[in-house]
Amino acid sequence: QVQLVESGGGLVQPGGSLRLSCAASGIIFSRYRLHWYRQAPGKQREWVANVDETESKIYADSLKGRFTIRRDNAKNTVYLEMNTLKPEDTAVYYCNAYRPETSEDYWGQGTQVTVSS
Repeated sequence: QVQLVESGGGLVQPGGSLRLSCAASGIIFSRYRLHWYRQAPGKQREWVANVDETESKIYADSLKGRFTIRRDNAKNTVYLEMNTLKPEDTAVYYCNAYRPETSEDYWGQGTQVTVSS
């Protein structure tokens, strides 16, 4: 059974930092592209960043320089380090594992990030 479990969310003040983790099981982790998405209240889900099998990384333009995605294949975990957080970063953050060769597509349950003073 495939599972993606996010953790690390919480309440943080504007300007603060958080590191989200997403631990995967039931898949050959190194073969998957890993994405982070987020969904703010009343808004559509938004793509944040991805890291592919070669560890090439791409970010949403609006988040470049503040967010860093990183994968650790030995731990089957993908991270999202978020700095200089703003109230508009408040959202549920989801990780996604996708394998282009087979179109396998898995999602975590999400972790809430709230940026507020």
